[in-house]
Order: sequence, then C-alpha cells, then structure tokens
Amino acid sequence: MTKYNNFDFLRFLFAVFVVITHAFAISGYGENKEWGMQLSNNQVALSQIGLSGFFLISGYFMIQSLQRSKSILDYFKKRFLRLFPALMVLLIITVLLLPIVYEGKIPFYENKQVFTYIPNNLSLYCFQPVIKGVFDNNPYHSINGSLWTLRYEFSMYIAIGLLYFIKNNLKLVRVVIGAVFIVMLICYNFFLQRFGGASVLGMQGSHILNLGLFFVCGSFLATLRLEHIKNKKAVLLIGAMVLLISVYFNFYMHIKHIMLPIVVLLIGFIPLPFFSSFGKFGDASYGVYIYSFPVQQGLMYFFELKLYPLMFLSVFISIILGYLSWWLVEKQALWLKTELILNKKYLNINEF
Repeated sequence: MTKYNNFDFLRFLFAVFVVITHAFAISGYGENKEWGMQLSNNQVALSQIGLSGFFLISGYFMIQSLQRSKSILDYFKKRFLRLFPALMVLLIITVLLLPIVYEGKIPFYENKQVFTYIPNNLSLYCFQPVIKGVFDNNPYHSINGSLWTLRYEFSMYIAIGLLYFIKNNLKLVRVVIGAVFIVMLICYNFFLQRFGGASVLGMQGSHILNLGLFFVCGSFLATLRLEHIKNKKAVLLIGAMVLLISVYFNFYMHIKHIMLPIVVLLIGFIPLPFFSSFGKFGDASYGVYIYSFPVQQGLMYFFELKLYPLMFLSVFISIILGYLSWWLVEKQALWLKTELILNKKYLNINEF
C-alpha cells in the first residue's frame, strides 16, 4: 500500500470529533444539542462518527498487520506496544495530578479507589471511571470517559489474532470474516433488544455489535483489497450520496456499517494535497483521544467554562498533549519494536 494516503489526518480528525462531542456533555450543555445530532435528526453524533472511523480503519489495517506478522506472538507484541505504553503514562500522570482536584472526605492516599485506578484501567476490562471525591461537583463525574472503548478495540485485536493460522489463505479469511459480519449485522438490525443488554467481560452487547461491525467490515474490505479498486472517486461519490440520503430520510442506522466504512476508507486512499503528508508531524490521534477527557474535566473544575471556550481550549491543549504523547512515548515504543526486530535478525531468530 502506498504511504501517500489520508489516514493520519482522518484519525486526527476523528479524535477531534470525540473531543467536540465530549465538550457538550462535560459542560452540561447536553449531547442532544451536539452539532452532529442536530444535523442528523439525532441519528449520529460527531463522536460516534469518530469512534466508527477509528474502528473501521483499525479493522482494515489489522488484517495487513496480521499478514506481515512472523508469529502470533509477534502480532500481539505489536498491538501491545501500540496501545499500552501511552495508556500507562497517561494513568500515572493522572493519578499524580488528581490530589490537586481531590475533595473527598478521607485523605487521598487512604482512598482505596486511588490504588485501583491504574491497574483496573490498565487491565482494560475492569474499567474504573471515577474516584470518589474527584470531580464530584462537575456536571460529569468520570475522570476519563474515553477509556471505555479500549477494551472493545483490544478484543477486536484478539479476534483478528485468532485468524493467524489461516492468514495465508486469503479466500478463507475473507469467508470467515464475511460470515461473522453477516451474523453480527443480522443480530444488530433484528435482535438488538435481545443481545444489546448482554454483558461479556464488562462489555455491553450493543457496543460489541455496533463497534465490532465497523471493525469487521473494515477487515472484510481489507481482504477485498479495497485500495486497488478502480474509479475510487466515482464509488466514493455514490457512497457519500447514499449516506447523505440515509441521514435525510432517517435510515442511516440501517446502512452505516456498510456505507460508512466504504466512504471513509476511500477518502483515506485518495491522496489529497497536505492531507497525505499530515503524518510527517507524527500521529497524535491516540494521545488526543486519551488525554482530552481529563483535560476537559480539569478545565471545568477550575474555570467552569461555557461550551465553546471549553471546546476550543480543550482541543488546543489536547492536540499539544497528543503530539507530546506521540514523540515522547508512542514513537519510542515503536522504536523499541524496531530495535527488537534488528536485534532478533542479528541473532537469527524470529523477527519482531
């Protein structure tokens, strides 16, 4: 695949979408008044577009990552280094700064929730959104309401990893992923009330189906080699028109898991001036996503900002933190991966 694509910009944009929607909730303004909800007749918020975009892009590139992996351990090491180092640093910084905003009745370091916050959230599946005494008087009490999606993302990594042993048979991989997609799509559209309230490892059934469908569709399109199709611009135009019509006539929910992945991925694959080289500055999207929520909560705690000051200031600060996270943590983790590759090649053992 050519490196001249727009995916770095798209991921960055999707992260900003999430920050914008969270500003409505954290300010107490109400997510129902958010721009995306207003424009779509309450069908989709900007944060939902952002999360959907994250998952479908991730699904697409996970198939390629799987095929390049020399072993199943190699695959999971790469996923670990991409997700956990930045998360660990975020959680440590958060706990170190929380005493500044702590207003609990018992001393901060006697609060048991303080000591469970890092391990619970680092585990992904024991998500702990609050510590009693922190942001209790904010309109929204969660310390970092963005982290709940990470367990769904990591679960998708695990699911794709199970395909490692058939990865060289692309047709079989395509059949398996296509079958899973069809089953999930049927469950989402016809049996959501039955499965939506179910819980697996703390994950809600409705989120597994919704976010999982975007991921699986992205993976399926990867097996079809979407980047090689002809007339990308024409297909993109038709897909975008179908999406707009679905929003206007209120049936977006029924086609989003098929049309949105096609549209987003095609936008990513059509090189555009500036956007194709956006990644030369680094990939701040993950950092923006995980840092923005506590930034917004802190701004509300100290300054009780109105919606738009909170939105614009938090976007600005989160972008700075996102790039710092990339250059100081995430890029270093990728460098570690490269070093391990070189070392293992030198030792004549499996590449990592």
